[in-house]
Amino acid sequence: MSYLVLARKHRPQAFDQVIEQDHITRTLSNAISADRVAHAILFSGPRGTGKTTVARILAKAMNCKNGPTPIPCNACRSCTEITSGNAVDVFEIDGASNNGVDQVRELRENIKYMPAHSLHKIYIIDEVHMLSTPAFNALLKTLEEPPSHVMFIFATTEPQKIPITILSRCQRHDFRRIHLDSISKHLGSLCRQENFNISTESLELIAREAGGSLRDAISLLDQVLSCSEGSISHQQLIETLGIIDRQSIFSLADSILRNDVTAVLDTLDDIYDRGHDIKKLYGDLLEHFRNLLIVKMGKKVDKLVDLPDHEVKRMIEQCGQVSAAELNQVFDLFFREEASVRFAGQPKLALEMVFFRVLQLSPTLPIDDLIDKLDSLRQKIENSPEPKDISQPQLINEPVATSAGDRQGQLDETWHKISELVSRQNPSLAANLAKCSLKGVSDSRLEIEAAGNGFTISMIGRHKNLAYLKRVCAEYFGKEKQIVLKTKLDPDAEKQKKKSQNNLLKQKAISHPLVADAIEIFNGKLVDVKLP
Repeated sequence: MSYLVLARKHRPQAFDQVIEQDHITRTLSNAISADRVAHAILFSGPRGTGKTTVARILAKAMNCKNGPTPIPCNACRSCTEITSGNAVDVFEIDGASNNGVDQVRELRENIKYMPAHSLHKIYIIDEVHMLSTPAFNALLKTLEEPPSHVMFIFATTEPQKIPITILSRCQRHDFRRIHLDSISKHLGSLCRQENFNISTESLELIAREAGGSLRDAISLLDQVLSCSEGSISHQQLIETLGIIDRQSIFSLADSILRNDVTAVLDTLDDIYDRGHDIKKLYGDLLEHFRNLLIVKMGKKVDKLVDLPDHEVKRMIEQCGQVSAAELNQVFDLFFREEASVRFAGQPKLALEMVFFRVLQLSPTLPIDDLIDKLDSLRQKIENSPEPKDISQPQLINEPVATSAGDRQGQLDETWHKISELVSRQNPSLAANLAKCSLKGVSDSRLEIEAAGNGFTISMIGRHKNLAYLKRVCAEYFGKEKQIVLKTKLDPDAEKQKKKSQNNLLKQKAISHPLVADAIEIFNGKLVDVKLP
């Protein structure tokens, strides 16, 4: 087969051609220049980020006829053999299929021999975490003190599965996921080299599907180039790769935020009819609402949302009329229901059920607004007038002027004489006056204070009784006087009154709509109501 896929045809052949792994290539270049290259190096990181590629470049740099050099010539025998994959002194071993102790023992026997024509004998073991425990144990001593002409380069996507005894004998370099913008630019460069026309939007969609893996992105581009000659439209690309269009994700999110259940189900049905993976759709939708929440908060968007600028602008518009609390509410429900869709026998029905739950969410207030409203409610309760005690007549309308020279004994004697006069003609009224005391006398009025509840005051204050009392007082003092009545509550009655007022204020706070909403939103429980 003469065709060479793009991933092999355009594989980087020097450190400066590697995409977005400068922290590793710069370290290795400096180590080569300073002659401080470790005898065992571990490359870890996500798939398709350049681990094997950098391992091959490092092998060329160490075995180049001009080397060791950070810039291999790519023209000498060693460089060309490594590039073509048939170098006699560089061994690429698949750790998944050569994971037994016997293979490692064979390797230990072979490392004793000098390289055929290169400076070093280099062993590149891919997916090294697949080696068995006995195989790792057999490698320990050799890895710690190999011959001077031997070098080990390990690559893995799961470094946590490698024994710590192996990790401690290696110099580790961690590869990073490649950003969407870098992948799309690199794909554009490859398309120009292949004389193929494709839109930037299509390249960004391919880069997004790759999930930070440049190799995956190049493989998808290779598939696109194979199905068309010279150019391809965005719609053709979507159909060829079976990718869910970003427009569908935005439309679905719009319908959810508008609470339009018909539009949500209609869009979902269209996506399902095209044969797309419902679980993949759910993952895209979950990520979309996560990004919407980040955009709404507006902090470090460029760092936290790896999307093209035009999509970020569209997200800003989409979440413009929605609060961060509402977005968080939707995102939280989507996240909690992920397992129910992922493990469902009928994912479409499970996703529809999640949509129904999302669309039934009650609108929520931002926490700051809720706190402000609760503070406002508290201030209103504090400033509200105390409830009136309707059980007692309000007979005192102005302050009573009391004679400064009267003493309580004189007042008591005067009141006793008045009570005797009343008892001659009106014993029942006298019985009520016995529960009272004279608190003050002036030229125009008498202030009478009744102990107990309001019954005594109400009996004295009756029109007939009050008129009779005025006549008796007029005869005694020689002139008419206004009778002013007031109640003297005992301490227990005062406490009971205050308790009743507090209970009324508490009930007023509990029944307020804002308090009920707060309990529902936070799934809370009312423990107590504190009064200032």
